[in-house]
Amino acid sequence: MRLLSSLLVVTVLLCTRVSDLPAQGPASAPTIVILVRHAEKGTEPVNDPPLTARGSERAEALAVALRDAKIAAVYHTPTIRTRDTARPVAARFGLTSQLIPLVPRAAQGDSIVAIARRHPGQTIVLVGHSNTIMPWLAALGGPARADLCDHEYDGLYTVILDGGTTRVIGGRYGPPNPTALTGTAMHCGAR
Repeated sequence: MRLLSSLLVVTVLLCTRVSDLPAQGPASAPTIVILVRHAEKGTEPVNDPPLTARGSERAEALAVALRDAKIAAVYHTPTIRTRDTARPVAARFGLTSQLIPLVPRAAQGDSIVAIARRHPGQTIVLVGHSNTIMPWLAALGGPARADLCDHEYDGLYTVILDGGTTRVIGGRYGPPNPTALTGTAMHCGAR
């Protein structure tokens, strides 16, 4: 199983200035935002499916991968699959996971930046969807990237906000992604 230790050997993907986040003095700790997509989901009910057994295992693997991260807060969108992905991490650190407010898509970036501002110098986890993780990453000053594909669940994106500089480290956790179905669309951007 690939654990968070893989983050130590991955390369830094981007360094850029983020003027809308609070500047931190040289002695203050960076704010670290860890972005993950919910784990594998079922198919029913269509509007809000729960995690599959494999998804529950991946959620537990996330808690193990982040065991030394000193998480101060865990946030998730208002769906069962994101809540259940966030739950083991929150439990490991004695936290209650919090809801990311439902806002129009155009305002989601502002909402994520506001959450990061509430936790200066701390490490937080945000659990979202295939079509929210990359826009959140960009809102925090990371690169603009395409939405995740429907079969991608093992990505862990660590955003380090330090004195107006943003660094992004990509990693993996848990078992490898399920294989995309041959002959079908990748369903990138599907929730």
